[in-house]
Amino acid sequence: MPSLLRMNESSLTSLLWRVAGAILVIALAALGWAALAAAEPVLVRHVEGVSRGFPVLRSLDGRLLARGDLIQVVRRGLVESRLVFRFTDGSIHDEVVTFSQDDGVFILHSYRLLQQGPSFPETVEGAFDRATERWWVRYRADEDSPEETLSGRLELPGDVYHGMLGLLVKNLPAGRSATVQIVAFTPRPRLVKMLLAPVSEDLVMVGERAVRSARWMVRPQLGLVASLLVADLPDIRWWIAEGEAPGFLKFEGPLYFMGPVWRVELN
Repeated sequence: MPSLLRMNESSLTSLLWRVAGAILVIALAALGWAALAAAEPVLVRHVEGVSRGFPVLRSLDGRLLARGDLIQVVRRGLVESRLVFRFTDGSIHDEVVTFSQDDGVFILHSYRLLQQGPSFPETVEGAFDRATERWWVRYRADEDSPEETLSGRLELPGDVYHGMLGLLVKNLPAGRSATVQIVAFTPRPRLVKMLLAPVSEDLVMVGERAVRSARWMVRPQLGLVASLLVADLPDIRWWIAEGEAPGFLKFEGPLYFMGPVWRVELN
């Protein structure tokens, strides 16, 4: 279930950076972002195709928060992957990523996100598109605030993978790190470099079976002053089953900027 891996940024994505009210992120952008290595497109090692999955979202103490539905299809040479979490409190997280994998590299073409309900601090809907170079965001800070809409133009470099970070770690060679970019809305979009790094090999329980996995960590590459301001950013982690057919096992991280750490696992 490849698209389960994109928890992200959207992340942070697949850690998802909260679109509205991210005043701290504005400050970080003003202070500057730095990368440890040059970002570059990620090569396709495992071709994506049609898939369906039903992940669950839990708190770290095991409490069920949401049931998920993943649908991934291929249309006219593009892969469209949609992940929807329906929360027990009525909240919705709806994320759609469209990408290509021609010529041996992954290219993000479009992205859309909707987050609403009591599990999220704000109601947010936004999207961007590579072909049109257009982006838009609608957000409302709380029930007493008016809805605001922003839009503009954004040219996406080839190494932007918003909503695809988990997919990328499945395609990186064993033991190799990579630096790519995501789109951080502040609320206007800014490109942020992200480091994807292997950490260790773990055993993950799947039912009664222990599965050997590679644990990956994802972190934004901040400048020195910015790092001091956000020293408590939580780690974002994926566990990927190893072997000739890598597969998603588990994810831990927030679904919005400075949100609680939640766990996504197989149902």
